[in-house]
Order: sequence, then C-alpha cells, then structure tokens
Amino acid sequence: MTTLAPQKISFPGYEAGLETAIQMVNAALFADYRMTRRAIAILLLQEDAEIQLLVREQEGEQYTFVKQAVQFALQEFGGNIDSAIILQRRDMVLKITRQVMQHADKPRVMVTERLSRMCMSPITGIPILIIALWFGLYQFVGVFGGGTLVNLLEKQLFGQYLNPWFTVHVQHWIPWPWLSDLFVGDYGIWTLGITYAVALIFPIVGTFFIAFSVLEDSGYFPRLAMLIDRLFKGIGLNGKAVIPIVLGFGCDTMATIVTRILETPRERILATFLLSLAIPCSAQMGVMTAMLSGHPTAFILWMLIMTGIFLLIGYLTGRLMPGETAHFAMELPPLRWPSPANILIKTWSRVQWYFLEVFPLFIFASFAIWLGRLTGVFTLLVKGLVPVVRFLGLPDKAAEAFLFGFFRRDYGAAGLYKLQEHGALNGNSLLVSVVTLTIFLPCIAQFLMVKKERGLKMALGMAAFILPFAVLVGGGLNFVLTALHVHL
Repeated sequence: MTTLAPQKISFPGYEAGLETAIQMVNAALFADYRMTRRAIAILLLQEDAEIQLLVREQEGEQYTFVKQAVQFALQEFGGNIDSAIILQRRDMVLKITRQVMQHADKPRVMVTERLSRMCMSPITGIPILIIALWFGLYQFVGVFGGGTLVNLLEKQLFGQYLNPWFTVHVQHWIPWPWLSDLFVGDYGIWTLGITYAVALIFPIVGTFFIAFSVLEDSGYFPRLAMLIDRLFKGIGLNGKAVIPIVLGFGCDTMATIVTRILETPRERILATFLLSLAIPCSAQMGVMTAMLSGHPTAFILWMLIMTGIFLLIGYLTGRLMPGETAHFAMELPPLRWPSPANILIKTWSRVQWYFLEVFPLFIFASFAIWLGRLTGVFTLLVKGLVPVVRFLGLPDKAAEAFLFGFFRRDYGAAGLYKLQEHGALNGNSLLVSVVTLTIFLPCIAQFLMVKKERGLKMALGMAAFILPFAVLVGGGLNFVLTALHVHL
C-alpha cells in the first residue's frame, strides 16, 4: 500500500433523498449546539436518545416542530435511514481513500484479518463459536467456577467455618427460634441469602464476567453478529439484534433497554420477547452450567433445545407480527488480543453491578421467604407448585426452587443446584429442570423494564405465554426422555 502525491480531495455528499431528509430537519433547528446543526439533524434521524433529550432541552417550545420535521422526513425517506447513512458513509470512505491511496496487485492480508474472516464464515465461524462456548462457558465457568471455586467457598469456607460460627452466635444472642431463623434458619438471610449470593452465585458469575469481557474486548461479538445475520433474518431480526441478545447473557434487564438500538418497533418487541423467553442471564446461566458440568451430554442437549426454542418461537412470532426486517450494516472494530486492563475494568464494573443490584434481592428474597413461612403463605405456595414439579418428573422439594424463581430465576437455579448437591436430581431431571427454569418467567427487574419499554399490556401478555409454555416444554421433555428410556 502506498500514498499518492497530495491532491485536492472531493468529499461527496449523501444521496438526494437522504440529503433532503437531513436538510428538512436541519431547517427546524434554531438553538446553538457544540456541534453543527447538520450533525444534530443526522443523529435525530437515527433516533439517538441522548441527542433527542439535548434538543428537547435546547429548543424548548420549538422542539414540537423539530419532532414533527423528523417524523415527516422519516416518512418521506421511506426506508431504513440508519442503514442508508452507514452504507453511504462507507461508500464515501472508499471513494476518498481511492483518491489518496493505491494497493499493490496482491495486498498482504494480516493474520488478524484472516482470523476475522474465519469468524464470519459459516464454515469456520460455527466451529469457532462452539470452541468458544465449550472452553469459555462450559470448562471455565461451569467446571472451574461452578466446581472448583464453589467447592472452595461454599463447602469449605462457608460450610465448615463461617456458617457454623455465625449460627452459634446468632442463636446465643437471639434465643427465640422464630426470630433467629430470619438470620440462620434454612432460609435465613445469612445461611441462604448471603451464602447463595457470595459462595454459590458469585464465583460462577465472576468467571462468566471474565469470559464475557475477554470475548467482548477481543472484538468477537460484532463478527458473531455478521455470522448469524442470515439466521436472524429468518426469525424477523437481523445481525444487529445480536447486541442485545448477547448482552442478555449478562443481564436481561439491561439488554431490554439496549433493544432501543433496533430500527423498528416490531424488532424491539420481538427481541424483548426472545430475551424474556429463552436467554438466561449471567447468574442463571452460570449456575445451570455448573449444575450440568458433570453431565456433558445434558449440557449439549440443553444448548440445542434452547437454541431450537429460540429459533422456532422467533420464526413463528416473526411470521405472525406484521412488518419487514430492517437492513443490517455494521462497522467492524479490529480483532485484537484482549487487554488485561480492559478485562479487569469491565469485570470490576459488572461485579459492582452484581453487588449493588442483585445481592440486595437475595436478602429481600430471604426475608420474604421467612415472612411467608412465618405466616404459612410460603407453605401454601409450595404445596400449590408440587403438582407442577411432579408433572415435570422432579422431586417435591423442587417446588421451593421454582418458587424462588418467581423472585429471580438465578435464585431458583441456586435452589436446584443445592438439590443436585444432595443427589436429589439425576441427569434426566437436571436437564428437565434447567430447560424449564431457563424458559421460566423473567425476574421482577426484567418484568418492570419490559413494562417500561413496551407497556403493561405487552409485559403481562409475554408473562402469560411464557409460564405455561415453560411447564409444557419441561413436561414434554420429561415424557420424551421417559418414553425413549434415555438416562443421561
């Protein structure tokens, strides 16, 4: 590659239809900004939330006319303006670079570029994805995090030292069993809430955060979006939807907010529904991976079943919902070795989120369960769930775990993990329980976010479908395994 001699460079503008839309919005702006009004107009047409808020504040009463101008411009353009801007910018860059640079007949392809292409090719990209899932998720999160670290913290540190010491002192200072049970009973704040959150969930979540940060910082996720763009178009989405879907494996609540980047209301609703239905959050997925770490066949079946449900329900929903799939264009960041500093910062920020947002919910759930047991409500609810878990082929004690799942699905997963530790679940029941709980109702935080983003009617409608669907899928899976005499 060589640089040509200095010359006058021409900067082509956007095509006529897009230029007209930009000028239409630009003409409606009167306030002063730190960037050009043309840039503000382009960002408004791309529905940038921060710019919309800024313009609302700066324009005041004039904002109504700006909003009308944006809506009219989008209607007149009659297409996906976000994709059009990205594609036309790419064409501009190519035209400009051709004026100032020339390539050798056989340009050298860097190793990272070859690897980048391999990640996006179906022939090589799918095996790379399988390798990343197997070593990053199953071996590192499931075997190491859910096995080695959980054994070190839960069974040794908490089980042998902290919990016995704390129980003795609490029962000494609080002699009333009904009150001491709040802290050190079977469902006490310390023996259940804090022990689950710190000794059981945290090592699994922590290793998941590390693996997630490594893949994120390497630039792999945008290539994954390109890899499955064609697949996603079959369910009414496009590769851009990979971003909220992948983020859902970290936190479905935050991923529901990120669905705002999708161009059409149809895509946002569909992505939100699939997040609520088939995408386990980091804590839930980590615990379930740890549960299945001793049953690799069950782990593979779980991944295949959930992928099949995701694609099937997405396909059917995409066909039932009116509207067209938006076009997809994405700029690829360079593929690189992950930076240890970046991994540390990203992991630390997620760990902070876990202890600030998730940890208090474990405490609250323990208090709610204690209060429910004290009043008898908890016992009645558990009895009501017993026929359901029997339909799933699970032991009656699993009813408590599914009741925990109404608070948070990862809390329910932790309850199933404890049953597995005591040998109450075999390979078949493990698979049935993790499939059912993966599909189970979204946690309270996610439900409230769906209500905020999509409305109460939509949130209730999704929940009304997901709960019976989870039970039917789990029961059907149990029936198939039993009928075929499968023993995992």
